[in-house]
Amino acid sequence: MTATPGLTASPLATADLLRSAFRRHAAGVAVITARGEAGPVGFTATSLTSVSTAPPLLSFGIGTGSSSWPVVSEAEYVGVHVLGEHQEDLAATFARSGADRFAEPTAWRDGPEGVPVLDGVLAWLVCRIVGRVPAGDHRVVLAEVLLGDPEGAGRPLLYHQGRYSGLRD
Repeated sequence: MTATPGLTASPLATADLLRSAFRRHAAGVAVITARGEAGPVGFTATSLTSVSTAPPLLSFGIGTGSSSWPVVSEAEYVGVHVLGEHQEDLAATFARSGADRFAEPTAWRDGPEGVPVLDGVLAWLVCRIVGRVPAGDHRVVLAEVLLGDPEGAGRPLLYHQGRYSGLRD
C-alpha cells in the first residue's frame, strides 16, 4: 500500500462529515409503520437493508429521539413500505416532525398483525421484530419478514443530495 501524494490530513469525524458523505450516497426511500396503543406511527427511512435470505431478515435505523421510537421500541410487528417516485409527498409527510402522518391524503389500511399498510407503494412487508441493537443515538432494528406484496407498479423513489429524485434511463 502506498501513500497518495498530496494527501492532507482528513477532517476529524463529526456528525457534519458523516451527513456530508452520505448526501452523496443515493438511497432508496421506505416508510416504516407500527401500531401503538394511541394509534399508528410511522417514519421515513433511507436506512433499509436486506440482511439475510435464510431466514428472511431486514434492518433499519431509527433515532431514539424520534416520535415513533417509543412505539417501535415496544412493537412486535412493523410494516415496511418501499416507495415509488410518485410518492415524494408521502415520504415528506412521514419525514416531517409533528405531522399527522395518517390523516388525508395518506391512504392506508389495517394490515396483518394490525400493522398499518400504506396503499400504492412498490412493495410492502409485514415483519416481526427480532432485535434492537444500540448504535449511538439510534437503534438498528432487525426484523424477520413474514409476508407482503412486492407487486406495486412504478419506479423507486431515491434520496440523494438532500432531495428526493427518481432513476434516469
